[in-house]
Amino acid sequence: MNKPIRKAVLPVAGLGTRFLPATKAVPKEMLTVVDRPALQHVVEEAREAGIEHFVFVTGRNKSVIEDHFDMAYELEDTLKRRGKEKEFAALMADLPKAGATSFTRQQAPLGLGHAVWCARDIVGDEPFAVLLPDMITMGSKTRQSRCLAQCVAAYERHGGNIIAVEEVPWEETHQYGIVSVGRDYGDTFEITGMVEKPPKGTAPSNLYITGRYILLPEIFAILDKGETGAGGEIQLTDGMIKLMAQAPFHGVRFDGRTYDCGMKLGFLTANVAFALARPDIAPPLREELKRLLGTN
Repeated sequence: MNKPIRKAVLPVAGLGTRFLPATKAVPKEMLTVVDRPALQHVVEEAREAGIEHFVFVTGRNKSVIEDHFDMAYELEDTLKRRGKEKEFAALMADLPKAGATSFTRQQAPLGLGHAVWCARDIVGDEPFAVLLPDMITMGSKTRQSRCLAQCVAAYERHGGNIIAVEEVPWEETHQYGIVSVGRDYGDTFEITGMVEKPPKGTAPSNLYITGRYILLPEIFAILDKGETGAGGEIQLTDGMIKLMAQAPFHGVRFDGRTYDCGMKLGFLTANVAFALARPDIAPPLREELKRLLGTN
């Protein structure tokens, strides 16, 4: 029987240079998508998938993230005294249980693999999830569960390591990490290889890695060697390629959509998409969009 996935690692040490000057004093993960930080959407996705413990790998000037997932006594007291019960309930619903969050520092920007390695002592000897906080997901109309829940379901079916993927136009495959497809089961498939940003015309498929992983703890021993790859950084993809020699990998074709909030267009699109999914916001927003676009 597969061990349950209880812990999730969220690498949040990035500088957010694509969003300067907005991210000069505010971490990029705390930029809001509708009415909550992008990072809150990711945590909610993890919680829905059964995650019990959230491990944030932070850097300097990220203390506001820790504050966000803590009690705010003055704010909570003010809401209660003013009778704002709906707002108070929403604030409490977002608050993790005591002891459910851990924070550790990535003291130098040495890559995603290094960030995951920094969480090794907190994760321990058990399989765990990794969620990239720039990527927020929304389930489809037919399958409302978000991406990590679909990954956990695949893990319960196959065991081993799981990577979420989505299709990308073939002419854009050189911009992403791409997987090779082995035995195909429909919504899942065996991964027989991975390549980071393949040269144009050489990609083994058009399925790109979208930022949701379930990994076995053996990845830590591989990352511990500190071997560098592209950009002189410790790459998670390189570590996973080595792990493939020890344990199987399966891909999950995510039934939904992923929004890359690390890019301006993805961030703006996510705001519109999540707002249109809200019954309280969608009708007037549609009217405003029609006015802006000059359509009826």
